[in-house]
Amino acid sequence: MTPATQVPVLLDAIPPQQEQRDKGRVRRPRLYVLDGLRLLAALSVVAFHWTGVNLHPEVWGQKPKSLMPAVNGITAYGWMGVQLFFLISGFVICMSCWGRSPRDYFISRVVRLYPAYWFGVIATALVVNFAVTVRPSRKPLGISDLLANLTMLQKPLWVPDADGVYWTLWVELRFYLLFAVVAVMGLTYRRVLAFCGIWTILAVIAPYTQIGLLDLLLLPNDAPYFIAGVAMYLIYRFGVNPMLIAVVAFSWLIAQNRLHVTVGAYRHEVGYDLSWPIAATITAVFFLVMLAAATGLLNRIQWKWLTVAGALTYPVYLLHQEIGWALIRWGRDHGLAPYPLLAMCLAAILLLSWLVHRFVERPGSASLKRMLEGARFSLPKKDPAVVSR
Repeated sequence: MTPATQVPVLLDAIPPQQEQRDKGRVRRPRLYVLDGLRLLAALSVVAFHWTGVNLHPEVWGQKPKSLMPAVNGITAYGWMGVQLFFLISGFVICMSCWGRSPRDYFISRVVRLYPAYWFGVIATALVVNFAVTVRPSRKPLGISDLLANLTMLQKPLWVPDADGVYWTLWVELRFYLLFAVVAVMGLTYRRVLAFCGIWTILAVIAPYTQIGLLDLLLLPNDAPYFIAGVAMYLIYRFGVNPMLIAVVAFSWLIAQNRLHVTVGAYRHEVGYDLSWPIAATITAVFFLVMLAAATGLLNRIQWKWLTVAGALTYPVYLLHQEIGWALIRWGRDHGLAPYPLLAMCLAAILLLSWLVHRFVERPGSASLKRMLEGARFSLPKKDPAVVSR
């Protein structure tokens, strides 16, 4: 068999009964392990901001590196929870989009992201504006900047984030925009696989073009995680084949290379050089665990409480940094020891996140969904007649 004929064979290497699934959504058992991985990613980022960042010694009264050196040496890599989030996002977006119309895709993303986010922006702005002594260098958020943050488009508007962690939401939005290109055409195995391949090539080339717009759209540093996540969903849906394994493997190879840039960028927050081998190993573990989930090796994990944990992940991520720092500063001022204080702050953030999920996110998402489903997304077939008087 020649190389020219191998690619079509791999594209066609799908059992006929599975190919039929492209025509609609397939009901599958919930992957509880993904909820657990979401929680792990969120707690990893929380640990990084609370004990891994040495840039803001005023929060603890000294640098965490001096206060808790053993913990700091581990949690300095907690930012890598974001990479796990991106892997999961690629998987979940492809899964939730399959068999849906572009309209449903748009509505699902809006109702998932915005209600909790709006609460997070307002709550964080209140903390930043009225507890500025936590970090004197942090300027209060003005009304205009607050309103701009409510769009989730503050980055392209050149407006500072209400909370520094919101930068990842701009990355997610760009991924959703890219994935919408193939979603509009209708998701099939071939189209999604072609999307993964084309995006991989363009993301590798983009930095060398020195065209900022391509970097903006193609996410060269983050694309490997989203692409691998999408390919892993194809594995979950259609089974393992060499083409999909190649996409995942190439994504990791590109990701480990891009990590050199990312590891260097986090030196500013951590205050010392991080180890690329450690970061690359953590990334490899993330890929392997997600592959295990995609191939069914982790299906035995059926812990119902993980559903609740997964639901709390987004509010935890939105609320933990500025509000968490304010809680730490308050506890320190009241003489609490570091580790009991960390436990108290985590309990407080988890409780607040549950309240947000129960009383803001769920009802807000339901109301917003009803409103959007009743909205008109296309022009009327015929313009209404204009009656002159």
